[in-house]
Formats: sequence, structure tokens, C-alpha cells
Amino acid sequence: MPASRKLLAVILGGGAGTRLFPLTQQRSKPAVPLGGKYRLVDVAISNCINSDVLRMFVLTQYNSASLNRHIAQTYRFSHFSDGFVEILAAEQTPESPQWFQGTADAVRQVLPHIRDWGIDTLLILSGDHLYSMDYREFLARHYESDADVTVSVIPSDPISASEFGLLKTDQNGRIIEFKEKPKDKELESMLVDTTTLGLSGEEASKRPFLASMGIYVFKYDRLEQLLAHDPAWVDFGRDVIPGAIESGKVQAFVFNGYWGDIGTIAAFYRANLDLTSKIPKFNLFDAQAPVYTRARYLPPSKVEQSEIQDSIMSEGCIIDGARITNSVVGLRSRISKGVHLDASFMMGADYYQTIEEMHADLATGLPRVGVGEGTIIKKAIIDKNARIGSNARLLNEEGILNADGEGGSFYIRDGIIIVPKNAVVKDGTVI
Repeated sequence: MPASRKLLAVILGGGAGTRLFPLTQQRSKPAVPLGGKYRLVDVAISNCINSDVLRMFVLTQYNSASLNRHIAQTYRFSHFSDGFVEILAAEQTPESPQWFQGTADAVRQVLPHIRDWGIDTLLILSGDHLYSMDYREFLARHYESDADVTVSVIPSDPISASEFGLLKTDQNGRIIEFKEKPKDKELESMLVDTTTLGLSGEEASKRPFLASMGIYVFKYDRLEQLLAHDPAWVDFGRDVIPGAIESGKVQAFVFNGYWGDIGTIAAFYRANLDLTSKIPKFNLFDAQAPVYTRARYLPPSKVEQSEIQDSIMSEGCIIDGARITNSVVGLRSRISKGVHLDASFMMGADYYQTIEEMHADLATGLPRVGVGEGTIIKKAIIDKNARIGSNARLLNEEGILNADGEGGSFYIRDGIIIVPKNAVVKDGTVI
């Protein structure tokens, strides 16, 4: 079914993303690079476009300059369409003197901008999840059930379950109980029989919980009522959804595809490296559900006398005599002779250095942007514009789980080496 013309989507992009530090040191979580050429927010926006949901507001707050610039440069619809992707930045007004206090409060504060559109349905999405969904099926289920709210849910394993809102439903899919991030006995009380959702007995035993994906469809007038009910309700999962269950009809929509909440360094690393798999969980090559991003008009990548195996190579790279295995290589990456990049995500660069700039760097002993000769890197995330010198060893051979390098030149999180944006790693450095 086509999406309703009285529908808007709101994409939440304001989170600080502290668990993804240092990748969020200079950008918001939805602006973090993904898969060599995308940003996390591109996933939600692309899902909307592929679902014929063409009117979107993106709510931003923390470290939002990079995200704002990306959206403004990327998503420009035709003059013959009423589609748009518009940024709504957190603002202080006489009615709302504070910044966004949570997901629900963010939507509450931008309601004056949304009311003018005369909508009857609001689709609320997160800007930092990895999944491919046709929202038309989700919306159809919402309209058919005549629910006040429909929550997209997914079966979850016991290890991950406590990180999400968990719920129980009746035989008709109506949500009868909801607990936000329960622990211990509360967690045990939320066990459900997921064979009723079509899972095999073996799979149901591995995923015996129903977790909220943080994706909601609201009847707009009902959303206004819920957000006006109590100003202390600032979070959808903790406050609004339980309140809606008590006072109205809240339905569950079970999503059967891959969904990744990549809120930690380890999860982010795994999600990106999985893209190099023969059959990745999230498929960038699906012609029916393309992921859109900014068109950069870069030249094809240039590879000289190199070995590349099970890797993704983005546009505009210069690879000279290197070995790259099981890695994601981002835009404009420059990798020199004798380098071995293994099981790593190199985000690339925002610009090409001129010959004059490279000579000036050489004269001062500063490594050029990219990876210098003879360097070995394994299980690492190299952020944009990083300068890694020659004959360095970024291997974490001691198996350190968490550490901070001197002056912020590197970090280790969950055993993964992270070289921050614009950082300098000198020749011969051992990490």
C-alpha cells in the first residue's frame, strides 16, 4: 500500500552516543561513518525513501554540525515532489527552555513544527540502527488494527535482552506488559514463547524475549494527548509506551529481518566487518532496498601491486603495494607499500592532500593522511583523516581490553584499537 499523505516520519538523531566514544567525540552518533561511504542516519532515511515515506524531520542536538551538513548536502528532493528531509535542531523557547531531555521530550518540543502539516500518523525512528525495513507493511498493520500505537519488535537472546525494552503480547498481538531494560528477576519475568511467532523450537530457545526496536507508529492525536499528560514523561520506552498500554491499545509488529543496535564499539566494529562476509546480515547490494548517501563524484580506486581479500573498497582510494584482508576501506584512503591491514575499518579521508602539502608534512616529520609504509594494523577502527606513520604496529598484542593513549592519540575499547579523527600516530609506534 502507498504511504499515507497525512504521514510524517521523525528520525531521532540527538543522542550523545557516549558508548561509541571516541567516534562520537566530534560528531553525533547518527553521523558516524558506516561501510566505507555511508553515515548511520542514511539507513533510516533510505528505509523511508524505499517505503514511499518522503516527508521527514531529523531531530538533532549533540555535536550536530557534521550530521546537519551531511543531510543538507545529500537529501534534496525534486521541485515536483512534496518530499523533504528537514533538520529540526534543539532550541530553547519560552515554552521549552531546556534542551531535549529524552526521546519523547525531543518529539514534544518539536510538535509546533509538526502540527502545521495536518497529519494523522507519525512514524518515529532512530537514526542509529542498522536494518532494512519496508515501513509500508508496518503502517498497514497499524491501520488494520486501529491501534493508538504500534511498536516494531524483534525476538532477542538473553544476553542482549536487558539492553532493550521488553514486552509481552496477547494472542492478537496486543501489548499487555512492557518493561524498559529489565534486570535479574524482572528480566526472567519477561520470558515468552517465541515459537508462536514462527520460530523453530531451537531458535525460540535462543531468543526467548520480545524486544522493542525503538520504532513506533502513533495516531497523531493520541501522541499529542500522551505527551501532554505528564511533562515528566521524557522517554518513549520508559514512560510513554507503558502509559499508552495502560490507557489505550498498543500493538506489536514482529520484524523478522536483521536489526542491529550498534551502540557500542564492539557492536559497531562487528557490524562493519560483517559487511565483508559473503552473505552479510545487512546487505548493501540489495537492488530492492538501496542505501542512499551523498554523491561525491570521486574517481575509481587505484590499486597497484596489492593483494585484497574479502574486503570492501570505497571510491577514490590509492592502494600501493599493500595487503588488505577482511577489512572495510573508506573514501579517499591512501595505503602505502608493505602495509598489512587486517580485520579493520579504515574510514578514509574528507580530502586529498596536494603534493605540496605532503612535501611540507615530510619536511616537518608529520605523517601524511593515510597509512605509511610497512605498517601493520589488525582489529582496528581508523577514523577519518588519521595520519599513521611508517613501520608502526597497531596490533594490541598484549590483549588489552580498554586503554587511553597519551594525548588522545589512540584508544582501546573492547580489545579494539581506535585511532580518532585527525589523530597522528608517529613512525615506529607500537600499540
